[in-house]
Amino acid sequence: MKAVVLEKQHEIRVREVPGDLACGPGELRIAPHTVGICGSDVHYYTHGRIGRYVVEEPMILGHEASGVVTEVGQDVEGFAVGDRVAMEPGVPDTSSRASRAGMYNVDPAVSFWATPPVDGCLVEEVIHPAAFTYHLPDNVSFAEGALMEPLAVGMHAATKARITPGDVVAVSGAGTIGLLTAASALAGGASKVIISDISPVKLDIASRIPGTQAVDSRERRLLDVVNEQTAGWGADVVFECSGHPSAYEDLWRIGAPGNRTVLVGIPVDPVTIDITEVQARETRIENVFRYANVYQRAIDLVAAGRIDLSPFITATYDMDHAVDAFERVAEGRPGDVKIQITVR
Repeated sequence: MKAVVLEKQHEIRVREVPGDLACGPGELRIAPHTVGICGSDVHYYTHGRIGRYVVEEPMILGHEASGVVTEVGQDVEGFAVGDRVAMEPGVPDTSSRASRAGMYNVDPAVSFWATPPVDGCLVEEVIHPAAFTYHLPDNVSFAEGALMEPLAVGMHAATKARITPGDVVAVSGAGTIGLLTAASALAGGASKVIISDISPVKLDIASRIPGTQAVDSRERRLLDVVNEQTAGWGADVVFECSGHPSAYEDLWRIGAPGNRTVLVGIPVDPVTIDITEVQARETRIENVFRYANVYQRAIDLVAAGRIDLSPFITATYDMDHAVDAFERVAEGRPGDVKIQITVR
């Protein structure tokens, strides 16, 4: 069967890989339909590693996926051949202490698609646990289904922030995760979201989300706009989604007293935390690593029309042109948000 394989740093090929995967008890055989390209996929392509995860042998890429069930394993209920589904890519050890505590995303034994040495889902066929597979309603497309994975990050961030009705929210970074975090905060009851970035195209997309005010950080500081909008009080919730060190220069002064600041973007290098500002505001700091227990809620919100994912899809490539798609994302075109690949 055909797959998109990262052979080594800077080398991706679309080629045949072994098939005939066995579908065991509790599992589904799924034909992926649409797969999104994530920043982590590109980082493995350009750098060959992310922290302690190093590409040491060829690895199939991709973890943001939707598809069609082609076989149902023993003891699986609620699924049938032909079902349209979205797949949560991280599979934990369900007996681990982290899983039993409801935090399966931080289970040290989690197996996550396209995280070395685990193969991803940019391939014509995968085997996946039914417990981490979700039905797509008829009004949710395959493209939207593949976006459930990054949306789940935003949903998890909004959940960690304990959004309450009427909250004023500030978001640093209008990339895919920042935009979907903003949408999740609004769906959770925020009265407004003030979001900053340096990309005019991404800011234009942000401005089209009802309830969102876009700030070009090349011209104005997010801190100043938040102070203007709140009469100097500050934001109830602050999300840092860029991972850029410069975002931390003002970060601890954007929130109101008692604010919740959620760190979503992952900096490559260490950043500064101004403890004095954090203490003076009694800021509660939360962190996000992937997500847990939010996939179905993300699907339900999209199906109900509470979150519109269509503006976030920039372009779609077929599998034969997957290398072109990865090169485009690695190039970092200013207007791109999410690039997807159709497998079938």
